[in-house]
Amino acid sequence: MATGIPPKDKAVRQKKPLRIVYDGKLETADVLSQAYSPFSLAKTVNGDDDNRLYFGDNLRALLYMLDNGHKGAVRLIYIDPPFATASNFVNRNQEHAYSDCLGGAEYVEFLRERLIVMRELLAEDGSIYLHLDGHMAFVMKVIMDEVFGEKNCRAFITRKKCSAKNFAKNAYGHISDYIMFYSKTANYVWNRPFAPWAYDGMVEQYPYIDEKTGRRYKKTPIHAPGVRNGETGKEWRGKRPPKGKHWQHAPDKLDEFDARGEIYWSPTGNPRRIVFCEPDKGTPFQDIWLGFRDSANQAQKTTGYPTEKNFDMLKMIVGASSNPKDIVLDCFAGSGTTLGAAFELNRRWIGVDDSLESMRAILKRFTIGLDVYGDYVTENRHARGSLDLSAKCGFSFMSEKENIPLIDGLFPIRKAG
Repeated sequence: MATGIPPKDKAVRQKKPLRIVYDGKLETADVLSQAYSPFSLAKTVNGDDDNRLYFGDNLRALLYMLDNGHKGAVRLIYIDPPFATASNFVNRNQEHAYSDCLGGAEYVEFLRERLIVMRELLAEDGSIYLHLDGHMAFVMKVIMDEVFGEKNCRAFITRKKCSAKNFAKNAYGHISDYIMFYSKTANYVWNRPFAPWAYDGMVEQYPYIDEKTGRRYKKTPIHAPGVRNGETGKEWRGKRPPKGKHWQHAPDKLDEFDARGEIYWSPTGNPRRIVFCEPDKGTPFQDIWLGFRDSANQAQKTTGYPTEKNFDMLKMIVGASSNPKDIVLDCFAGSGTTLGAAFELNRRWIGVDDSLESMRAILKRFTIGLDVYGDYVTENRHARGSLDLSAKCGFSFMSEKENIPLIDGLFPIRKAG
């Protein structure tokens, strides 16, 4: 029970913005005015397409993009940055991939500066997804509110990342991480994703059957909390909304529902909305995701890069928050899962990473193809039908570094000019 809350008085209850204060926090203008090194074309892979892969520090790459034609041009950003675990990560061949060595205020400012530039790159109807675990997700939620606006937080998603664990520890099993979904403005691209219906779930959610059509339906209230003085607060069919509530729709809209047979009248005269099940469409995704675990079985395909995320999850995100031909950006590109999902869904993509192993993994994804997870155990590489995009995907490789032996014998990249 909540106690001690002040009365509803604007002078007392005025909402004050929440900010995190720490040493070394730059003003937004100072972040955006930072100098960066120029990026040069290192090589065009499989033909010059609209896709770009940047090798170098992602803050400098983002600032470079901002000054070179991408301000307000990106429809969707997904990032899966280091999680502040104070760990080093290696690939399946035990080769160093990246270090996750930042923590505390240093980590927060590292990520905040990049988020500020990303906001400038986003289109007005664009969105960003930030993927973290419990180490820093709740601190960064406040930073995301500060950079993008609390009102633009569309979801704080909990994802089941793996199977049950921690059976030998005196703790709850750590099987979740978090994805923050923000839009830049109130008007953003949204293609609602649906999951296939499970029959038991359909019966539970839609327990009634229409005698005329055989369709399943459920009954929902037609009122909502809060008093309104406009149309939704008026009388309808001789009834007023329950005390302290209002109609969800204006009376003329409720008349339309009733004319179509979409209002159920109880024996006592209580109206409720009839909502029919659409089994072909599926059920809308909620903010708890149970079906997108990371690589866990021997039949899945992977680059072998550590912390590689679920490909189907990225396809769902890309499909929900962008349209064909839109630009999708991942500036912590890792193995290129976001880039692969964007390409498969006919989006343009931009990837950035500072790890040589990341560059190898991305080039492998788009040229040689992926290995079956189990092949890393048997070392029977490329034995079972790799995913080969080499004839389909072209991109420009941009670098701020010289003499980059990305994949020995196959892609020895040398900076042009």
